[in-house]
Amino acid sequence: MAKPQPLPLGKLPPEMLASLIGRAPHNDDPRIVLGPGIGMDCAVLQGSGRLLVFKAEPITFATDEIGWYAVQVAANDIATTGAKPLWYLTTLLLPEGKTDAALVERISAQLFSACQQIGVAVIGGHTEITHGLPRPILAGTLIGEVAPQDLITPRGAAPGDVLLLTKGVPIEAVALLAREFPHRLEGLLSREEIHQAAAFLYDPGISVLRDAQIACAAGKVNAMHDPTEGGLAAALWELSEACGCTLEIHSPDIPIPALAGKVCRAFQINPLAAIASGALLMAAPPAQSGTICRALQSEDIACAPIGRVVKKGRALVRDRFSGKILPRPERDAITTVYES
Repeated sequence: MAKPQPLPLGKLPPEMLASLIGRAPHNDDPRIVLGPGIGMDCAVLQGSGRLLVFKAEPITFATDEIGWYAVQVAANDIATTGAKPLWYLTTLLLPEGKTDAALVERISAQLFSACQQIGVAVIGGHTEITHGLPRPILAGTLIGEVAPQDLITPRGAAPGDVLLLTKGVPIEAVALLAREFPHRLEGLLSREEIHQAAAFLYDPGISVLRDAQIACAAGKVNAMHDPTEGGLAAALWELSEACGCTLEIHSPDIPIPALAGKVCRAFQINPLAAIASGALLMAAPPAQSGTICRALQSEDIACAPIGRVVKKGRALVRDRFSGKILPRPERDAITTVYES
């Protein structure tokens, strides 16, 4: 009998995840507005007059600024539903033999500062020193609130919608790689470029909270999605599955900042398949898309149309430029860097 092969680093394969989700108990509770599903990053429950939106998010790649990361990436997913993030619970696991009071204080300060900046209250959690960990692991749950009529989900994308993308890709991957592996960029990038790549964490930044708020105030947004693991390519496939539509992109229209391109080439990774928090993927009616782009640009947030929702039917992402189907990443491109 063949020995079972271990699963690779990163998210579970989509087929396995779909199977697990299909078996998850839900108790037929009528208060569950949105439960688990491919492309569904948040759960939604009926509250007292308003909807409560929940997001659980671990930070596993980053070690630097881990507390700040945790709040930003969870707030991104809450923002894609049109909700306002309000309450945070954190589980912080710290490595045995490597944890001192200064480390605990540093991560806590990052977490508290990030929450204060966006008006989120820390309402509980758990912290412990854990056997067998090589580095800190932080997993948090962020809860937001939204009026029922303002809820946005990836299921809302409709045929004819324009696909919009803010800032460019892969912002988070660039920041992570420059912070975790700066020595591998030496000789390929200047010292100033390495410093600038590390600063992608803040400029253009991995938060899309403002992006989502400005877009929703400017016009009708039918769907939003935050490209995380697997990058923009995975996000497009997840959106296609969630809304039950074929998507068409034009790959030359996808903004890749020049420095991001240099970092990706240095590590030999596909910029469309690398973790891409900081970019917001949206689907909006054609009559609204221009207004939304201009509103974002007026606030110094780049926004570009990259494709459209074509038709109901098979989940598929086609690149109009190459005439081929956009490959769906089996795992995030930066996992190969962590393995090497």
